[in-house]
Amino acid sequence: MTQPPDTPVEQSIPASDKLDASVLKVAGVVVLGAIMSILDITVVTIGIPTFQTTFHTQYTSAAWTMTGYTLALATVIPLTGWAADRFGTKRLYMAALTFFILGSLLCSTAWNVEALIGFRVLQGLGGGMLMPLGMTIMTHAAGPQRIGRVMAVLGVPMLLGPILGPILGGWLIGVHWFGVAGWHWIFLINLPIGLLALVLAYVVFAPDRPEPSQSFDFIGMLLASPGLALFLYGVSSIPREHTALASGVLIPAIIGLVLMVAFVWHAQRTEHPLIDLHLFRNRALTFAVLTMVFFAVAFMGSGLLLPSYLQQVRGLTALHSGLMLAPQGLGAMVTIPIAGRLVDKIGPGKVVLVGVAVMAVAMSFFTQLHADTSYVKLIAILFVMGLGMGCTMMPVMSAAIQTLTQAQVARGSTLMNIVNQTAGSIGTAVMSVVLTNLLDGKQFAQLAIASRMNPAIAAKVPHAALNEGFSQAASAFSHTFIVSVVLIVLTLIPAAFLPRSKPAAPEDATSAPVLMGH
Repeated sequence: MTQPPDTPVEQSIPASDKLDASVLKVAGVVVLGAIMSILDITVVTIGIPTFQTTFHTQYTSAAWTMTGYTLALATVIPLTGWAADRFGTKRLYMAALTFFILGSLLCSTAWNVEALIGFRVLQGLGGGMLMPLGMTIMTHAAGPQRIGRVMAVLGVPMLLGPILGPILGGWLIGVHWFGVAGWHWIFLINLPIGLLALVLAYVVFAPDRPEPSQSFDFIGMLLASPGLALFLYGVSSIPREHTALASGVLIPAIIGLVLMVAFVWHAQRTEHPLIDLHLFRNRALTFAVLTMVFFAVAFMGSGLLLPSYLQQVRGLTALHSGLMLAPQGLGAMVTIPIAGRLVDKIGPGKVVLVGVAVMAVAMSFFTQLHADTSYVKLIAILFVMGLGMGCTMMPVMSAAIQTLTQAQVARGSTLMNIVNQTAGSIGTAVMSVVLTNLLDGKQFAQLAIASRMNPAIAAKVPHAALNEGFSQAASAFSHTFIVSVVLIVLTLIPAAFLPRSKPAAPEDATSAPVLMGH
């Protein structure tokens, strides 16, 4: 059949399925932004004790430097799909970078904890848009047949961020450059990286050609953004309250849930909702979302367990525990590019199943943790777990995105980032509550953990009591990992329904501006 002359095939369908120079340039710029936004979350976590000392405040107040950032992310992510369609991805990405850079600069000048929290919110307004926008830009650049490989590039900072963050944070707090010392560099380090990303985005990204804007779903914004933020605030308060039944948890979580339910009802009755729930008619995206929910709850939740075990039971510093986790990142780096190529050739289904199975086997080892478990064994298992990680997270993202039309990509990316953020927060809260409940009533365990924070306690407690306490604490961590293993195994169920064949081009592939030339 002859191709109509007005169809721009040469611009929309790549001649080769390899990642050419233009796509790699786009990916490089997006990765710079992703590195900043993802690393910033874990780097600041290391700085919370320093904020307590510097600003003479309690832990609960200092922790709001994390909570405020997370809530800002939750507020702005739902707006990203509409804003990308309205203003264009290049302009919006550069605006998000500017907010992030400005927020970082202001954070470094904070004079009290309240100012720091406010500036972190500003930073989060920019950071929240960087990941979904980056996914959208890279998907448009690569086309549907190369999404697996280009998502693999974006997967590197997503998987390495939680591992490298504690290492970078521990190092930066101790540096003294240009007369500025300590915690300021946690934020100042973003300035040169952000400015470089801003210049490269202007040069590399194609000019925006936004379509005529759909009407803005103002009612949806009033329901979805505060609903998601309130729900996540309630969930993130569980570790602080030590129970999910506290009023500080239930009131915001229930209000948020009611708002989100109201949004679902509203979205089904409006033509252009803020978050396009009609995307769930896409079978591949639906099962990708379900897979992501189970995976993120298990993986993000367990992500806090091992660093805590290494510091509270084994007595490692934050920097050394971060270095211990590095093999996990190395394992992921081995399999990420392989998984990306396989997703484009055989579909994500088989790749994800293998990755999840490997992670389940590796994570089951952590259910046998002891107070003296060999570091060599830990390093080996973490490397194996990393191999599974590289075959899981980004292939799931690819499964969701690769069957969408170009017009749906921005809203599909937004939806997946909302799911990832929400499930990760739930996972962290669940594991914190399980661990706290297992430690409750174990006085020796609590005493042993306290001795890691205050050496004076260790000097007053009999050695045998401390050993018993560390054994009890290790047992609590190992039993908490059982929850993660169960959730990882459950991930296999929706993963079994992911596509197991080479992705077909979406219906409007002929209109997708794959090449990013000017």
